[in-house]
Amino acid sequence: MAFATRQFVRAASSSAAAAAATAAAKKLIVKHVTVIGGGLMGAGIAQVAAASGHTVVLVDQSDEILKKSTKGIEESLKRVTKKKFADKPEAGADFIEKTLKNLTTSTDAVSVVHSTDLVIEAIVENQEIKNELFKRLDKFAPEHTIFASNTSSLQITQLANSTTRQDRFGGLHFFNPVPMMKLVEVIKTPMTSQKTFESLVDFSKAVGKSPVSCKDTPGFIVNRLLVPYMMEAIRLFERGDASKEDIDVAMKLGAGYPMGPFELLDYVGLDTSKYIIDGWHSLEPNNPLFAPSPLLNKLVEEKKLGKKTGEGFYKYK
Repeated sequence: MAFATRQFVRAASSSAAAAAATAAAKKLIVKHVTVIGGGLMGAGIAQVAAASGHTVVLVDQSDEILKKSTKGIEESLKRVTKKKFADKPEAGADFIEKTLKNLTTSTDAVSVVHSTDLVIEAIVENQEIKNELFKRLDKFAPEHTIFASNTSSLQITQLANSTTRQDRFGGLHFFNPVPMMKLVEVIKTPMTSQKTFESLVDFSKAVGKSPVSCKDTPGFIVNRLLVPYMMEAIRLFERGDASKEDIDVAMKLGAGYPMGPFELLDYVGLDTSKYIIDGWHSLEPNNPLFAPSPLLNKLVEEKKLGKKTGEGFYKYK
C-alpha cells in the first residue's frame, strides 16, 4: 500500500510539473497590437489587424502623417467592402465602422506600448534607427510583449540584439499592398522561442494571411529569389542582350509573371532595390548574385526612382 501511495504521489508530481511546463510554454494570444510607422506598409498592417478584431494603435512622428494614414485606411476599406460586401452595402458600412473603432493613433510610442501584446515596426529601412527604436521601447513594454520587424532586407538577429527580449523577437514580413497580398514571412532567429514563433504564426493567420516560415537569411524567401532575378534582368539589359521591353514581355508571356522585372523594379522603387542589393553586397562581397549595377546606381543618382518619381526604367505620366 505504501509503495502504491508513493507511486501515486510521484505520478501526481510529474503531472503537476508537466502541467506547469505546458502553461509556461503556452502561446501568447495577441489581442492588442502597436504598429510603428504610418506609411503604406504600417497603415496596411494596422488595417488588417483592426479589421480582424484586434485593438490597434498606429504610431508615427506627427498628427499630420497619421491623418493621412487614417484617410488612406478608410479609402482602402471602402475598396475592400465593394468586393467583399458587393450585395450587402449595410454590412459593408458596419465592417468599416467596426474596423475604425478598433484603430487609434498616437505620436508617442512609449506611452502606448505598456499595454500591448505585439509591437510591429514598419519604419525606414535603416539599421541604426530601428535599433534605437527597439532599444527604447524595450524599456517600457511589458515582459510578455513580442517585438517584430517588417524589414525586408535587414537581419532580424541584429535588431533583436538591441533589446533584452531576443527570445520574444521575430520577423513579420508583410507584402505591399498589405490588404490584398496574402503572404506573410515569419522569421525565426536562433534566439526566437518556439512560443514566440507560434504566436506570430497564429497572429498572421488571425489577420487573414498565409504564413510561411524562414530562418534569418538575407532577403528571407521572396526577396532572396526576387532581387537577384531583377538584378540579372538589369545585367542582361546592360550587356545589350535584349531590350528592357522584350525582357518584360518574355517573363510575362514565357514565365507567366504578372509583371516584368523592369516594371516590378519601377513599382518597388529603384532606391529600395539599390538599398537592398548594397546591403547584401556588404555582407557577401564575393557573391555574384549581390553585385551592384552601374545602371541602377546611375538612375538612383539621377533621382529616377520609378513610378513614385514619374520615371525609372520607364516614364510615367
